[in-house]
Amino acid sequence: MSLITLVNVNVRLGGRTVLEDVSLALEPGEIVTIVGPNGSGKSTLLRTIIGAIKPSGGTVLRKKGLKIGYVPQKLHIDPTLPLTVRRFLSLPKRVSNDAAHAALHDAGAGHLCHHQMTDLSGGQFQRVLLARALLSKPDLLILDEATQGLDQPGSADFYTQIESVRRDKGCAVLMVSHELHVVMAASDRVICLNGHVCCHGTPEHVASAPEYRALFGNGTHGALALYRHEHSHDHCDHDHAHQIGAHQIGEHAHEDQSA
Repeated sequence: MSLITLVNVNVRLGGRTVLEDVSLALEPGEIVTIVGPNGSGKSTLLRTIIGAIKPSGGTVLRKKGLKIGYVPQKLHIDPTLPLTVRRFLSLPKRVSNDAAHAALHDAGAGHLCHHQMTDLSGGQFQRVLLARALLSKPDLLILDEATQGLDQPGSADFYTQIESVRRDKGCAVLMVSHELHVVMAASDRVICLNGHVCCHGTPEHVASAPEYRALFGNGTHGALALYRHEHSHDHCDHDHAHQIGAHQIGEHAHEDQSA
């Protein structure tokens, strides 16, 4: 069973249509990245998946008992507040030392336990947020532009850690980015969003799609050196990509995992 299934979902905010006829499915253990320009509805889609926004039309189905871990774009902490990483992980609900240390280890931040939150670098801070998201042992890990503000090596290190988490914990990962170069090689699928699903498939496939190039141009094609997929099949009909139903997309995801 899919973890999340969206069928013809529409979202209106402030009298404006933000998402229109969006259908997709997220399968256990896969890594899916959503790309799109600013204002394309990426964060709105995440909030709809989580349940923070109720769609104005369509259906959102979640697997019973689904546990979601969430890593936000950023989190502001008052610089005058004395708060260690260990105490931060116990807010608002206390967690055991064993659970805290295990989560920090899985996030590649085991050495930061007693550091002050305000002393952390950007990359360290995001790893602590990742550790907090892992405390619930999620079936689905959601990252909303979690590397925003990091340089490219920092982004690469962070997403390498995400790949390790997926491999070791078996959780699915849904990432949002506005730039293709932060989509790591382990992504099983990329979904290009601009209020609707423009196209989807492997990173190479999406980067070469005319719908993607109409939004981003050709400036990021050099990032394809990051990808090592060896797929020989096509994922979408460019003329009808936004009409693909969740069941069909789920079938494509299954094909990716078995390829």
